[in-house]
Amino acid sequence: MQELLSIMRRLRGPGGCPWDQEQTHESLRPYLLEEAAEAVDAITAGETAELAGELGDVLLQVAFHSVIAEENSSFTYADVERHIVEKLVRRHPHVFGDATVADSREVVSTWQAIKAAEHGDRPRRPAQRVPSGLGALSREAQTQRLAGHRGTRAEVQAVLNTAPDSGEGIAQVLAAVVAWAGAHGIDAELALREHTQQRLEALPEGGDT
Repeated sequence: MQELLSIMRRLRGPGGCPWDQEQTHESLRPYLLEEAAEAVDAITAGETAELAGELGDVLLQVAFHSVIAEENSSFTYADVERHIVEKLVRRHPHVFGDATVADSREVVSTWQAIKAAEHGDRPRRPAQRVPSGLGALSREAQTQRLAGHRGTRAEVQAVLNTAPDSGEGIAQVLAAVVAWAGAHGIDAELALREHTQQRLEALPEGGDT
């Protein structure tokens, strides 16, 4: 990691790369999302050799943001690493402490309880608990889980029959489909991504239309 950080400092420093020097936390946002998505694609395709490279691209984003923050004296990579190490130890008392858990479900409930305590047991607003950078289907799925909503095929059909032919109508249908998927333990975002990938692979080569 130190070699990667040194390279980023060189790219950002005098005589470095003009493009890298111009970047900010804000300008790098789409690249962070894109690199994470490409890593997910490699996992979905079972391409473990490519996954190593894609995870390297994700790690590059961590280094990039860390060096920018270092220049601004806001934080360093050491702070990033220390934060996640301390969090993992703190939220796994059954591994690093004396607590015991019966199964993975209890692990999750313990994690959530510790997380709430870290925030002073102050409930966070739903908008604070669902990242705005998520894909639209994933964000809707998380919102529905917070609301305890689970859908059915019949509800999807009912929405299809009544939704207006507008952006809002389309959104209503998509939300109903996400709820239907969630009721069956299906991640709508991943399901659509896999479906789209299959369609792309079936398209004939050549041409942009």
